[in-house]
Amino acid sequence: MEFWKDPITTMFDSLLASFTSGGMSESLATVLIWLIGILAFVSFAMILDIFLVWVERKVVARFQDRLGPNRVGPFGIFQPFADIVKLLIKEDITPIGADVVLFNLAPIFSLMSVLLLWAILPFAPKMVGVDLNVAMLYLVAAGSIGTLSVIMAGWSSNNKYALMGAFRTVAQMVSYEIPMVAALLIVTVLAGTMGAVGIVDAQEAVPFIFLSPLAFLIFLISAIAELGRSPFDLNEAESEIVAGFHTEYTGMKFGLFYAGELLHSFTFGGFIALLFFGGHRFFGLENLGPIVGAIIFMFKALFFYWVIMWVKYTVPRIRIDHMLAFNWKFLTPLAFILLMVTALIGRLLLGSSWLAPVLFLSNILIAWLTIEYLKSHAQKERAQEEASTQSVAPVTQH
Repeated sequence: MEFWKDPITTMFDSLLASFTSGGMSESLATVLIWLIGILAFVSFAMILDIFLVWVERKVVARFQDRLGPNRVGPFGIFQPFADIVKLLIKEDITPIGADVVLFNLAPIFSLMSVLLLWAILPFAPKMVGVDLNVAMLYLVAAGSIGTLSVIMAGWSSNNKYALMGAFRTVAQMVSYEIPMVAALLIVTVLAGTMGAVGIVDAQEAVPFIFLSPLAFLIFLISAIAELGRSPFDLNEAESEIVAGFHTEYTGMKFGLFYAGELLHSFTFGGFIALLFFGGHRFFGLENLGPIVGAIIFMFKALFFYWVIMWVKYTVPRIRIDHMLAFNWKFLTPLAFILLMVTALIGRLLLGSSWLAPVLFLSNILIAWLTIEYLKSHAQKERAQEEASTQSVAPVTQH
């Protein structure tokens, strides 16, 4: 019965008693159990990644009105294993003039940056790797390793197209980190803490999606841009720059980049659930035990992973200059305005029952003002274009 109440502590205590009974010191046994836990954790993430490959291929097939994998195993469920075998037996090529060390480390860093984020994900009340009081800061810091891996891959490949793809990725990821950090600060203001567990606990009464829906949209857009998924996938657009920063990668090294992207999408789905939808909370069902809470959290993460897929396979990619202009001229100012308004209202109505409805209405007002501004700006641009066209037309006739 204790296992269902606190499975992690129960397994730790049983393993500790088993190891120390054989004469092993308690400190050595503790380190060994931690290593076993990390190995089990990484293994679970890799198995989930294999499952995500199948899910993504089947979902995009339905979007595009086709069957998807359906040969290897029932419903094609074993197709990812065939893909893994194919990647493993492919020739491992290293370009002439490449920096071999950085070239080989880049795909490892790409996957490692995602796995590091899992350390702070609270799957259930007592199922979290590390309850950091600065978890949001850790999220930004660990996620930046992915940016480092991309520039390592592009620069070390000794390929100008790969380097161009890496430069595009760095420009994109660094740019969209700004509104993402602003969205995280909004959540921090609402929760009063930067800890992941504290943020989930702060949503016991009202999920933050109802307090700041605009922050959710900003975080979702920034997350898709950070992932480099359509419409923000100019960093690896085949029609633009061959294949982007991983042009020279073959076999399982390319597979690690792909696996990291899929797992990163699911991880961001988990963070969306954590930050705005109460994490493992769902109408009191989480009180049935941490196992139930973990299942709820996984279903929420899978749902938002599906939303990210939906956007990717529905919206076409945009030009790199439009992408960066959208961030710096629209998304970043909107994020900072929302942050200031949230902080001001949170300070003025601290502890008041009016806090939640006023925050929600302020988001609606900001969204309405933003739409009206965009409409006015579009009308002015259209008027200028029509005026320039009319002024040029008589000269052309003459």
